[in-house]
Amino acid sequence: MATVYRTELQSLPLIARGKVRDIYAVGEEHLLLVTTDRLSAFDVVFPTPIPNKGVILNTLTNFWFSHFQDLIPNHLSGIDPESVVAPAERSQVRGRSVVARRMQALPLEAVVRGYIEGSGWKEYQASGTVCGITLPAGLERAARLPTPLFTPATKAAVGDHDENIDFSRASQLVGHEVAAEVRDKSLQLYKAAADYALARGIIIADTKFEFGLDRDGTLTLIDEVLTPDSSRFWPKDTYRAGTSPESFDKQFVRNWLESIHWNKQPPAPELPADIAAGTGERYQEALSRLTGGA
Repeated sequence: MATVYRTELQSLPLIARGKVRDIYAVGEEHLLLVTTDRLSAFDVVFPTPIPNKGVILNTLTNFWFSHFQDLIPNHLSGIDPESVVAPAERSQVRGRSVVARRMQALPLEAVVRGYIEGSGWKEYQASGTVCGITLPAGLERAARLPTPLFTPATKAAVGDHDENIDFSRASQLVGHEVAAEVRDKSLQLYKAAADYALARGIIIADTKFEFGLDRDGTLTLIDEVLTPDSSRFWPKDTYRAGTSPESFDKQFVRNWLESIHWNKQPPAPELPADIAAGTGERYQEALSRLTGGA
């Protein structure tokens, strides 16, 4: 399957290009979401595509939508993405797209942390907190938290950084009732997914969900779900607290970027071939373990 870094569909109006997804209008009620092979890290989009990445993310997200169908509705319409584009454009969307129902997207990243790593670990070392939440003293790097934490963030535009916020600020953005529902549902989904993944050899250290409201005001799961782009996946068999664990996610790229002392500002550097290939292999491993190769 050919790499797709950027789609160029002429048969539908382009609405936006996100860090990874190209979004097109399908009439008044639906959107075509195309998951490209673009990679972003530290909120910057890289010029090097990761082969098959978009297909992996799309497949895994659809798997989780199905897995959670009794817990929460999702935005899938059931319309075949290839049916809404011109025949010559089908190769650009094949295997990497969905037609979604339009939602009122909530301006929140619903982050759940079950383990302490990344920016959370850095904050904890400095202040003993994660996103302002005080934690017990003496935790090791990558340690399992006493209980999973809901740590929301604002949704940043391409090129900007997401900003961690507290629950009070989240309530100001979407209303207390909706914020509470997002928090409770996020924690429920995380626990269900973490239990499922652990039985298949993967620790879900943290993840982020996105939600929208349908025309009736029903909270709905949207965008991508529990992918290597939106989560930290660690192999259970090599995990050890006190270290930076091996991973099936973007940490492989982040580690390389830290090693070259990149300033985390655009433009992003080209990724070496072995780093791009290694990232793709880790994404594929996550998919295979979680879905049995679906």
